[in-house]
Amino acid sequence: MSSSATSLPAPWARLHAALMPDYNRKATAYWWTVVLLGAVALLHSAITVAGLPVVALAQVLAGMVVAAAAGLFPVRIGRSKSSFAAGEIFIFLLLLLHGPAAATLAAGCETFVGAARTSKRWTSRIASPTMSALAMFGTGSLLHTVLRALQREGLTNAGLTVVAAMLCAVLYFAGSTLMVSAVPRFKRNERLQMSDWLSVFGWVGIAFAGSGAVAALLYLTFLQSGQGVLMAVVPILALLLATLHYHGRHQDTLEASQQAAADAAARQAEAMALAALRETEVAALHLKQLQESERRFHSAFTHASIGMALLSFEGRILQDNAALRLLLGLDDAASRRQRIQEFVVDADLAALNRQLARVNELGFEAFALELRCRHRDGHEVWVAAHCSFFSEPGSTAPCLILQAQDITARREAEAGLHHIAFHDALTGLPNRRRFSEYLGQAVARAAAEPDHRFAVMFIDFDRFKLINDSLGHGAGDEFLIQVSRRIQSKLRPHDIVARLGGDEFAILSQQFEHDSDVIVLAERLLLALRETFHVAGTELNSSASIGITTSSIGYATPEDVLRDADIAMYKAKAAGKARYALFDVELHAEVAQRLRLEGELRKALGEGQLSAAFQPLYELAGGRLCGFEALARWTHPEQGAIGPDRFIPIAEESGLIVPITDFMLQRACQQLKEWQALDPQFESLTVNVNISGKDLNQPGLVARVMRAIVMARLQPQCLKLELTENILMTQLDAALPMLEELRALGVGLSVDDFGTGFSSLSHLAQLPIDSLKVDRSFVRNLRSESKSAAVVRAIVQLGNSLGKEVIAEGIETPSQFALLREMGCGLGQGFHMSRPLAPAAALALLQRTLAESHRGLPAPAFDNAVMLH
Repeated sequence: MSSSATSLPAPWARLHAALMPDYNRKATAYWWTVVLLGAVALLHSAITVAGLPVVALAQVLAGMVVAAAAGLFPVRIGRSKSSFAAGEIFIFLLLLLHGPAAATLAAGCETFVGAARTSKRWTSRIASPTMSALAMFGTGSLLHTVLRALQREGLTNAGLTVVAAMLCAVLYFAGSTLMVSAVPRFKRNERLQMSDWLSVFGWVGIAFAGSGAVAALLYLTFLQSGQGVLMAVVPILALLLATLHYHGRHQDTLEASQQAAADAAARQAEAMALAALRETEVAALHLKQLQESERRFHSAFTHASIGMALLSFEGRILQDNAALRLLLGLDDAASRRQRIQEFVVDADLAALNRQLARVNELGFEAFALELRCRHRDGHEVWVAAHCSFFSEPGSTAPCLILQAQDITARREAEAGLHHIAFHDALTGLPNRRRFSEYLGQAVARAAAEPDHRFAVMFIDFDRFKLINDSLGHGAGDEFLIQVSRRIQSKLRPHDIVARLGGDEFAILSQQFEHDSDVIVLAERLLLALRETFHVAGTELNSSASIGITTSSIGYATPEDVLRDADIAMYKAKAAGKARYALFDVELHAEVAQRLRLEGELRKALGEGQLSAAFQPLYELAGGRLCGFEALARWTHPEQGAIGPDRFIPIAEESGLIVPITDFMLQRACQQLKEWQALDPQFESLTVNVNISGKDLNQPGLVARVMRAIVMARLQPQCLKLELTENILMTQLDAALPMLEELRALGVGLSVDDFGTGFSSLSHLAQLPIDSLKVDRSFVRNLRSESKSAAVVRAIVQLGNSLGKEVIAEGIETPSQFALLREMGCGLGQGFHMSRPLAPAAALALLQRTLAESHRGLPAPAFDNAVMLH
């Protein structure tokens, strides 16, 4: 009994003697300390995880089960005695998704399974999971602390997340390894050495770092695409890891068989050499040993679990074993004197003949290759073949010994994974990666053969989102399947169609004479895709926009081809959808200019190049100034003023519209508060700020608006938000709760460009809006008894009947002004009254208004000196 057990009470001494008879005092104290700390970490983690929502708790339990199961299937590191359990990928994924507590429980489960599999001692089975739990709790807490610090500093991005996860994985590996290696050190009363960790780091440490990286990539994919992508990727990853595990076991079996054959050959050679030395003295003994060696060889040869055969140098079968005959489905006599080449499929026969031709070359020792053989019933069998020189006992003629192992299962698994990697799971078409390979081959061939032509068509459906939103994603999937079949039915046999993602398809067309042939194909596809689809018991009519580019542009990479076809597709959409568009150099220059402007707009946001102009808003009946509309302006340091018609669409496409809206909200609210402070009569002034569709998609819009109001100390009713009719109607269901919140705050809401969309009376009656803004296209053509006049009069009457204020924009002439006032339109703005003003000019207008009011004038002058009479 160890010294540490002699001073313990009797029950503890018996427990110590049963569990750890070889532990001294120091090792015992260390073991109990680590076990208790790990148990505390596990208990704390279990309590924390129990408080998670049901969905998150289910994800944690699933991750624990997968991690524990992975512990049963370790992946062996090639050409080493080390292996690692692939469950670390799922443990680190739980760490990133649900925090240190979830990862701690998963690490404990995975390590317990591994310890139970590899160790019979309960000290190891208890200590290993608690050490892993303690290491994961510490490193996981550190990772989350670092990530939160990076978030506070605004430094969070995908790259830093991956690096942090990799470092956490290495720290976890180092911590758990050092805790485990400390036990034997303490048993021997030795100091801890860094070599304990460095000696085992190698490929296992790198594998841990890779596991952290894979988990981080899965986590980032989950943040971008949601839970669905994990449900698709995790089974594939598990299949890949299981394949690697069983492949490692097959390799071990093959190496063991090869080693057994080599050992048998070595023993034979040893026996033959010994017999030769003693031939003159002990001929009888030599003969006995030779016969014994021959029996051993034939026994090993006959009963080997892998197929074996002795071959002549030309490949003729001299002798084979039962395993080889079973592998090929032959009877005892079927293979005699036949050549091994007769059982190999034609596609692999050349490779085998090349290897056999090397037998007579100087320096030849052996060869190994994988090839397909024909089974007697007709199916193909994949074998791993190894062939080398051999001298049969009792014979002076050298021959070849062939070993053949069945690897059909592995090759079929690899083929399945290959198909998954290069094909779309829904439609069975090639995916983006496979299409890029085909396209790369076409680009390379066109560069080498100028006469070779190819074209790429990029197809995007115009109403796919509506199908998903109205009928569900199941109907959307069925629609895509039907679409893929219909496209394939219209193509030539050598054309290639692929699904790039979502509702985007691409076609690679080759072997045509003129570009007009591609146009004919595009028109045929457009006609076919306009035909009715029957999905989920519903008839659907859809259309597609097609972008086309050809090799005549002179491409160097497949990425450039897809980019230009995509650009052309967006050109087709902008031209009215349901059509095709050809890419040209001018279109590329236009897109390049937009990209440059996007980059410069990002820079402008940080360098203060944006400003706000304010167009006055007047009462038409009395001419009173009642507010302003805030308009974004960009003064480029080189190009000067860039109109909002150029940079606002770019901002909406790139996502920059959100920070621009925040800038306009804060600037407009602060400026209006300064003007209201000039005089009490200005306290009722309002300011209108435009809101885009991207803003409506942001869940934090209400908080952003409230922050701007609070920072400026402005009354909420003084701020009015303008949303275009089309944006409001297309996002009505999602936007309505947000609009209700804004209205509850007191913020005014106005429908901009009214009359150009497709809103209904029921929508207008239900929406929490205050005003309708008549689109300038109607005001521009406003003349008495004109159709535009009839539309405007109807909008004014509609607004009055619904209790909504009506505002006319784009008033440029006195006749337009007078006609609108006569119709009863309440408010208006336009160049007739005032152009958009810089803040200083707007202040001057307010000061003139204030001075005229003090002189007792009934109505102020417009800024352009046009008076209301």
